[in-house]
Amino acid sequence: MSNKILLIYPPSPVLNREDRCQQPTDNLIVIPPLPPTDLMYLAAIAESVGFEARIRDYSQGGDYKADLEEFRPDFLLVNVAMPTLENDLNSIKIAKEILPKVKTIAKGATFLTFSKKIMEDNPSIDMVIRGEAEYTLKEILENKPYQEILGLSYRDIDLVKENENRPFIENLDELPFPARHRVDNSIYRRPDNGKVQATIKVSRGCPYHCFFCLATPTQGSKVRKRSAENIIAEIKECVEKYHITNFLFWSDIFDIDRDWTINLCKKIIDSGLKITWSSNTRADTADYEMAKIMYESGCRLVSIGVESGSQYMLDKMGKNITLSDVRKTVAFFKKAGIRIYNYFVIGLPWETEETVEDTIKFAIELDSDFISFYTATPLPGTKFYDYVKENGLLNENTSFKSAYFYPAVNTHSLSKERIFELHKSAIKRFYLRPKYILKMLLKIRSLYEIKSYFTAGIRLLFRR
Repeated sequence: MSNKILLIYPPSPVLNREDRCQQPTDNLIVIPPLPPTDLMYLAAIAESVGFEARIRDYSQGGDYKADLEEFRPDFLLVNVAMPTLENDLNSIKIAKEILPKVKTIAKGATFLTFSKKIMEDNPSIDMVIRGEAEYTLKEILENKPYQEILGLSYRDIDLVKENENRPFIENLDELPFPARHRVDNSIYRRPDNGKVQATIKVSRGCPYHCFFCLATPTQGSKVRKRSAENIIAEIKECVEKYHITNFLFWSDIFDIDRDWTINLCKKIIDSGLKITWSSNTRADTADYEMAKIMYESGCRLVSIGVESGSQYMLDKMGKNITLSDVRKTVAFFKKAGIRIYNYFVIGLPWETEETVEDTIKFAIELDSDFISFYTATPLPGTKFYDYVKENGLLNENTSFKSAYFYPAVNTHSLSKERIFELHKSAIKRFYLRPKYILKMLLKIRSLYEIKSYFTAGIRLLFRR
């Protein structure tokens, strides 16, 4: 009889729980819930050492307590995020009440900053995995002595002990493919056409370490890329075994290596796979030739972290891009026929009424297909968090529960309330333009798109 592990996204509001983002989706117009790919990797690791693994995303439904009582796992692993911290920690407490002998493991970006304190305040947590979790979990399940496991914080009677950090995984091709057989893939669909979409993690790491971003703290500054052959093998498994042909190529920075990007696209074309995919891109790494071959290989949407229409703000946040870079990149992808989703952030410490207005005008000038105006959130582990803490913008009332939607902190010159009003105004000024509405109506190709845009429009009109 094999040992058992239950890996969960706790019962909570829907949240994209990738460490870099941690964004609630209820208040977002475009972004759908993403599958628990991190848990799928960990389930595959567990199965490789003989464990029976189950994955549950309770934000999508399910009876957590009943599952605990029926499955009776030996280990429980919980993805913990800052916006749902209290709720997530309570789910671990519930497990201990139902199964006192279950060994509980928590993981998430929050523990890069608060692992010891959270464990000291929450005795139901037996272990915390800091950083990349795959090999740390493998060693836990193989019963390696806790004091020898890198990246682990653990409880030793009444003491919380923390081992040294684990180095980042150099060769991502060594990892097993995510255990997609352990989830209901049909839950996770593209927002435009309703088709099932899988997330393929193609690389990890980002060298830029922007002021507000967790990518570098959680994944490192070195970009570690999977081989094209390894990525295509996973795509083939998705197509042949799960009948999935729509993909999100997840990375911290997709096209930083031009040769790797073009080679991957060529290999997809040569494979004969008929897929569509989306990815992110920086505003200074693409060119038309790259955009064109991305389209030919199935890319239909790219997301670009523009962040601001004020060069002053871009410089302050360390983006290392110019407004001219953004204009050129948007033009490349438009010419190639790829839809564009631009991200902007409002409410960093130096934000003013004028810089917000610059951002709104720039978003309208670019006239991309989709945008998100996020409110800046100083998640622990970012330079932003350190700054607001040092400059008196963080206090005991600071809340992360509405991350990226309702501001967590004031700027030096704007209140949270004013930032929120500007945030709502920015979204409506972009999406409610007659020119934009007509453009998107002309691009509609299915009844599902009509329904999706109608639903998004209703949410937009009645935003609080």
